[in-house]
Amino acid sequence: MIDNQVLFSWINDESTVLDLGCGDGEILKTLINKNKITGYGFEIDPHHIEKCISKGINVIEYDLNNGLQNIKSKSFDFIVMSQTLQTLNAPHTMLNEMLRIGEKCIVTFPNFGYWRTRFSLLISGRMPVTKQLRYQWYDTPNIHLFTYKDFELLCEEQNINILKKEFVGSSFSAPFRRLSANLFAQTAVYLLSSK
Repeated sequence: MIDNQVLFSWINDESTVLDLGCGDGEILKTLINKNKITGYGFEIDPHHIEKCISKGINVIEYDLNNGLQNIKSKSFDFIVMSQTLQTLNAPHTMLNEMLRIGEKCIVTFPNFGYWRTRFSLLISGRMPVTKQLRYQWYDTPNIHLFTYKDFELLCEEQNINILKKEFVGSSFSAPFRRLSANLFAQTAVYLLSSK
């Protein structure tokens, strides 16, 4: 995935990384192989945990909605949260916790302002089901629908520094993303730190 390529390029070699909502461990596995990082993952899905273990990933079964209070401040160089922030009960609290335990954080999330999502809702009158948002409204893990503009406003309110950002999507939409990322970016990738 393009957003993962951006993420990989932002993480320094030999860093310590905690991947929150690490899924099947593919991001950590790639970072271990390419960037020689020391990595750990938190994941709630037992099926994904089994996949992590089979790949040799250090993973802990953990519900992120319980917070990160038990982790010492500045324990990691990077905290990664890919395609998970929108599934949490309190994303604003999690962002602050991530920045407490990590020097820097990388967050990726779907841009719910993407033109196809808007168009699908406008034409069908129903919540969109797309390649990226493949769930029905009643079984989606995405409980907070937001755009990158909403996210940037939250960062400003929470006194979070945006070090870098990248908007990704299809190669077709690349020229349009420069004009309006909120309409033409499918995924947003942010590198954050505390101010």
